[in-house]
Amino acid sequence: MTSEPTASRNRLVLVVYTAAIFVSALLLFSVQPLFTKMVLPRLGGSPAVWSVAMVFFQSLLLGGYAYAHLLMKLNGRIVPVVVHLVLLVVALVTLPLAIRSGWGEPPTSGYAVWLLGLFAVSIGLPFFALAANNPLLQAWFVRTGHPNGPDPYFLYASSNIGSFLALLSYPVLLEPMFTLRTQNLIWTGGYGLLIVLIAGCGVLLLRSPANAAALNMQVDDANAPAPSSPLRARWIFLAAVPSGLLIAVTAHISTDVAAAPLLWVLPLSLYLLTWVLVFQSRPLLPHKWMLRAQPLAIAGVVILLAVGGEQNLLLTLGGHQLCFFIIAMACHGELARTRPAAKYLTGFYVALSFGGMVGGLFAGLIAPFTFSWVAEYPILLALAALCRPPGGAERLPRWSAWYWPFLAVLAVALIAPSYSAGDIFNWFDVHRVWVIGAVGVLSALLALALNANRWKIFATVVVALVVLRAYPSDDGRVETVRSFFGVHKIVVTANGQYHVLMHGTTIHGAEKFKNDDGTPVAGTPEPISYYHKDGGIGRAISAIRERKGAPLKVAVIGLGSGTLTCASAPGEDWRFFEIDQSMVDTARDPKYFTYIQNCEPNLKPVIGDARLTFAKEPDGAYDLIIVDAYSSDAIPIHLATEEAMAIYKEKLAPQGAVVMHVSNRHLELASVVVGIADANDMKSWVYSEDSGRDNEYIFSTSVVVSAREEEDVGKLASSDVWTETEADEKQRVWTDDYSNVLGAVYRRLRDGEQ
Repeated sequence: MTSEPTASRNRLVLVVYTAAIFVSALLLFSVQPLFTKMVLPRLGGSPAVWSVAMVFFQSLLLGGYAYAHLLMKLNGRIVPVVVHLVLLVVALVTLPLAIRSGWGEPPTSGYAVWLLGLFAVSIGLPFFALAANNPLLQAWFVRTGHPNGPDPYFLYASSNIGSFLALLSYPVLLEPMFTLRTQNLIWTGGYGLLIVLIAGCGVLLLRSPANAAALNMQVDDANAPAPSSPLRARWIFLAAVPSGLLIAVTAHISTDVAAAPLLWVLPLSLYLLTWVLVFQSRPLLPHKWMLRAQPLAIAGVVILLAVGGEQNLLLTLGGHQLCFFIIAMACHGELARTRPAAKYLTGFYVALSFGGMVGGLFAGLIAPFTFSWVAEYPILLALAALCRPPGGAERLPRWSAWYWPFLAVLAVALIAPSYSAGDIFNWFDVHRVWVIGAVGVLSALLALALNANRWKIFATVVVALVVLRAYPSDDGRVETVRSFFGVHKIVVTANGQYHVLMHGTTIHGAEKFKNDDGTPVAGTPEPISYYHKDGGIGRAISAIRERKGAPLKVAVIGLGSGTLTCASAPGEDWRFFEIDQSMVDTARDPKYFTYIQNCEPNLKPVIGDARLTFAKEPDGAYDLIIVDAYSSDAIPIHLATEEAMAIYKEKLAPQGAVVMHVSNRHLELASVVVGIADANDMKSWVYSEDSGRDNEYIFSTSVVVSAREEEDVGKLASSDVWTETEADEKQRVWTDDYSNVLGAVYRRLRDGEQ
């Protein structure tokens, strides 16, 4: 062993340890989207898969940090190095990543628990080993005798830079360039490289002077007291709130604003960026700035929630994420400010990861089963006010003493009218944004102008959020239905004329209940929204029916509000496939929609992911297959791949056709469908026409019809509104192993469509 660390050796230690922590974080956060993408097809591409995945990753992160904490309590330096290297090598044997046998098909309920089990048996061991690296390597670094050893937290910033780059590079570089199999092999190679780097870290540790850690401790923290229990509890709370907000913000913008693809990447990237910034030796954004901005950010979210998501989509999405970034910066800045001496480093990280898991469990698992709407967002927003440090002396203390009774009177005055009817309720309803915004701004003024106690700020934010719930922004009566697959709203328009099924700002279906003169609609309800007779889907059904000249046998993937049950003709056999039981229950309930009650009262849809259930149907059975899983903005990619189209083709009767509904505000999908059809030797015709009747809930649609021969689609082949379209040779065909969502987003932006 060397007796005294040299400058060149110190540089080597810094480079090797920084590289190991960086690569570890890169692998840790690239495996999350990689493996989650492998799992998504099992559950219909639901965004909730990502929320549950986050809960799993946060929980295992806690396990890894606890393991590192216990390992560093062992006497000596050889045992921790050997034990961890053995763990990494054993984990390497389980690679490359794969869904373990026996977990191919999900159950009919309990998806979240099943997913957690799937993740645990499939990637639990390698992820656990990766999770331990950050605190473990920092603890080793302290013991190498490096001059920066007394304060190794700068390595945490290096770790989060790796995480940040991994997350951003996945949708931008890895997904568009490589198949899942190639990504998997690259990741496995990176894991092998990491083992070499960590072995190098171990060697450098073992060759350090025996008293290296003691020398560092004498200078800095040998006599530092152990963190108190209240301080540890506060660490947990400060970590839990932004962790929960991360999932809650993602849930809000993907359900109540827009279920746009890749939206989970942005909040998580900002979340990781906050960790990078707060643990810099000289923070780019000073903590005191963030504490001053935090109440303004909380008030900003209150105002954004009051305004709603439809006014300006980009401004709303940007606003929510900017406010989340500031709130997370304030919380994580408090953690960085109160971090302990290096000798208590691993315990600090255990507290952080435990808080992260608690926040993730609340927002990702408990809230979705407790609330019928995204209630976790306002709850965590209010709790963020309590993340502020204990304040000093309040300004204007005499006025401040009267604040509690003032707030109580204000709350009663604002909330009571919501339980009544008449002019006063209507006034509040009309001016709701100004009223809610004023209370939100009041909470910010309390912090900035009066230096108020954080409990007063918290209570004021709670009042604003309760008023927000008492006077909802939706026009008309609204009920919400929440399941694993998202939050759906049933909106009854102000005059009761229409019932509308919505996911965020995306309409899934609508039914007309009253005529323009206010009289009830009599007889069989007419299909409207995307399914009206003059739209792409309606024209396709008519053309195939006319071509056959006999009753059709039809398969429909996606039930929605049940509109297409009323598109069938007497004697026809229509079979529906739906993944979400709550959607079936909603469509069946006549107080919401009456399509099923009037047109198919004995409907027995097949429940489950269509790739799994539809594949079991007999070959050559259907004259027409309608894939209607794409009217939402969060698309199930696995239903638009070459392999999926091969299944559809296999189930078609000799002269059958596949109709795919590809209306989407954020992605251009028509060329994707044309490409997968061409890969299966099928011709395609594209329909895209503006109805000009959106005010009547008769919408424009984009539809692609694919068939083996031109004769199979009947008069559509010669129609002026249908265009036979060739596959783009420059555009790579989507497969189960490859998809490029970012490319679809780019094509939509390039074409100038919103």
